Amino acid sequence: MKYLVTGAAGFIGAAVSGKLLAQGHEVVGIDNLNDYYDVALKTARLEHIKHERFNFVELDLVQQQALVHLFEQEKFDRVIHLAAQAGVRYSIDNPHAYAESNLVGHLNILEACRHNRIGHLVYASSSSVYGLNETTPFSTRDSVDHPVSLYAATKKSNEVMAHSYSHLYALPTTGLRLFTVYGPWGRPDMAPYIFTKKILNGETIDVNNHGDMWRDFTYIDDIVEGVVRIADVVPEPNPDWKLESGSPATSSAPYKVYNIGHGSPINLMDFIKAIEDELGIEAVKNFREMQPGDVYKTYADTEDLFAATGYRPQVDVTSGVKQLVKWYKGFYA
Repeated sequence: MKYLVTGAAGFIGAAVSGKLLAQGHEVVGIDNLNDYYDVALKTARLEHIKHERFNFVELDLVQQQALVHLFEQEKFDRVIHLAAQAGVRYSIDNPHAYAESNLVGHLNILEACRHNRIGHLVYASSSSVYGLNETTPFSTRDSVDHPVSLYAATKKSNEVMAHSYSHLYALPTTGLRLFTVYGPWGRPDMAPYIFTKKILNGETIDVNNHGDMWRDFTYIDDIVEGVVRIADVVPEPNPDWKLESGSPATSSAPYKVYNIGHGSPINLMDFIKAIEDELGIEAVKNFREMQPGDVYKTYADTEDLFAATGYRPQVDVTSGVKQLVKWYKGFYA
C-alpha cells in the first residue's frame, strides 16, 4: 500500500514513516523543513528512516498546485496528515503561522484527498482542544468549544473541516487527539527534551504552576502503534446517528475522532524526578505560575481507540524516560 505522510521530518511523522516502511509499505514523506526548531534534527530523522521504499519531497502544504501534482503523480492509497505548526505558546506570538499551516494546509490536504479518492485520511488533532474542560478523563463525547490557545482552536477547526468533507464527499476521515508525546528524536520545544537538556547542562528548569500539573505522557512507540493501526480502521457512515443523541466523535458521515494517549496522567514533578533519576542529577528548579495557554491536567479516555484497534499503550514512564535519555546522550555526544 502507498502512504503519504505529511510532516515526515517531524517527531511523530518520521516515526510513523519508519513503522510503515518496516511493515512493507511504500511511503512518500513531505515536509517544509521550516526553522521553528533545529533543521539539522529534522534532516537527521530523515536520514535515520532512509529506505528504498521511502521518497522524501520538500514541500509546504500551502503550495496547493505542487500538492495537487504530487497526488496526481503518486496515486496514494492513504494519507496520514501530521504536518502542522505546533506549540501552544508560540501561537500567542506568531498567530499567522498557524492560519497558514494548520488551516490552509489542512484544507489543501482535504481537497487533494477529495479529488484523488483517497481511501482514508488520518490526521493529527490535539488534546489541547479540550481547553476549559475540567472533567477527566477527557472523552471524545465532551464539548470542545472553548479552546484556550489559537493552536487548540486550529486543531478543533481541523476536525470540523474534516467532518464537512466526510459529509459532502464521503471522504473517510479519522482525527487523533494526541496527548503529550515524548521519547527519542523528540521536539526541542517540548518539556521532556527541555528538561533533559537543561538538567544535563546544569541550567535551571522552569516548573509551571509550581509543579502542580498533570500530563498524560505517552511514549512515541505507543503513539505510532495507535496511528498505524487506526489507519486500517476505515470509518463507515452510520445512518442511525442523530445529532441530538449521538457522540460528536462520530457521525452519519464516514468520520471518527479518537483520543490517543497513555490513559494515566503523571504529575509533572514525578516526570521530572524520573529524568533526574535516569541522569543521576538533581535539577535546579524555578517554580513559577501557570503560563498562558496551559491547562492544569490532561488525561485521555482511550477506550474507543482500544475497542477499534485492540491496542493499549505498553511503555511506562520509567522505561520511556530511560530511552529518551539514552538517545539524547548518544545523539548529542
